Amino acid sequence: MKCSYDILGERALNRLNVISPPSGSAVHSKAAQHAEAGNGSTVPKREDFKRDLYALLRENAATDEVLGQLWTEVNTVPPWVCWEQIARGQDCFYRYGGPALTGLAFQSLLGGMGATRVVEVLSRTGGFSTKVARKRLFETTQHILQCTQSLQSIQPGGDGYASSIRVRLLHAAVRQRIMKLAMQRPDYYNVKKFGIPINDLDCIATIGTFSATLIWLSLPRQGIWMRYGYLLVYSSGVHGLDSRSISAMGLGLY
Repeated sequence: MKCSYDILGERALNRLNVISPPSGSAVHSKAAQHAEAGNGSTVPKREDFKRDLYALLRENAATDEVLGQLWTEVNTVPPWVCWEQIARGQDCFYRYGGPALTGLAFQSLLGGMGATRVVEVLSRTGGFSTKVARKRLFETTQHILQCTQSLQSIQPGGDGYASSIRVRLLHAAVRQRIMKLAMQRPDYYNVKKFGIPINDLDCIATIGTFSATLIWLSLPRQGIWMRYGYLLVYSSGVHGLDSRSISAMGLGLY
């Protein structure tokens, strides 16, 4: 799974780049300039952050086959998704809101930056510079709040939904940039050793780590041990499990 990744997301990004080309005159950050000189890290060009890729996708989905395929995919809710469970998970998250955000910032997010393959990608996106790390923390917090503020926010058309699609397309831009430089200079990034940047395995590990460390490390270190019922509610809410999965365990929700 180190070599499998979001192919449709990349194809859609390619189409968006044709429809709304990135400006070639934008000034790179110092990290990007160093990388292109063979000395350091790189970030996607600044205009990739200025363009609203989600809005471009939404506006052109009806007239472009690839964009239409992605738009249909992200607007199709799998039959196993249980919105009631997700709403309970959101409520559970806010029940422990302060400690949860503290744990996500100082345990899950910063701790996750110590993972080898994650570090290899972050170091090539300027992720360890003071300004970028601070901005990343704010953006990640905003994304979490948008995804948990209400059920409507995470459903198609909501703020959390739109934010997640923007992140998906941004990841595609980062992946393309790193792979392009790796093709030009094979010593820049070792694909055989670390896999494709932002691959399926790393995405699964990230979701699992963010969920597990919060429950088993972050909250207990703040003197909070979740009741088993709440633990199930939170876990099912994060992963969208349907209530029958919980019932099959013979366990109540509370």
